[in-house]
Amino acid sequence: MKKRIAIFASGSGSNAQKLMEHFKRSNEIEISLVLTNNADAYVLQRADNFEIPTHIFDKNEFYKTEEVIDLLKNLEIDFVVLAGFLWLIPKNLIHAYPGRIVNIHPAILPKFGGKGMYGDHVHNAVMAAGETEGGITIHYVNENYDEGEYIYQARYRIDKNDNLEMVKFKGQQLEHQHYPRIVETIVKKISK
Repeated sequence: MKKRIAIFASGSGSNAQKLMEHFKRSNEIEISLVLTNNADAYVLQRADNFEIPTHIFDKNEFYKTEEVIDLLKNLEIDFVVLAGFLWLIPKNLIHAYPGRIVNIHPAILPKFGGKGMYGDHVHNAVMAAGETEGGITIHYVNENYDEGEYIYQARYRIDKNDNLEMVKFKGQQLEHQHYPRIVETIVKKISK
């Protein structure tokens, strides 16, 4: 029986798409559900292209009820992957999936992490600090933004002439290269 992953995303979903592509032909793991807090998120179209069911939820459903957890349990979800999901994960979801929720962050944590540090905010902060390298961190999720145990980090060089788009591109290349592979390694280790 395949292990089942749910992806949470808030926006475009390029990492979600890389995960969908990666697991499309897997005999062991499948993407079973894509959830979002944004009814206009392009990730919904990406999921539809792969014929993966989606669920849109609001703040009340996510933070004040068990509806999202009940949905995950009813669909026998084994593992949760955050792919550009911007809300803090509530304690009840963390307790429902202990050690089974991962996130990717567009910087080498612990630098440039925390509330409000996502996407271009991170890249702009890295550049403003004059860093000579950027990177990504894949980590487990706990009750605080970007503070869960690190699983994997990768770095890229920032050249003097790099602008925001170049830095973003270099980071996304690393994300797309490593996130599906690291998720697969972790999910294969969990027992059903």
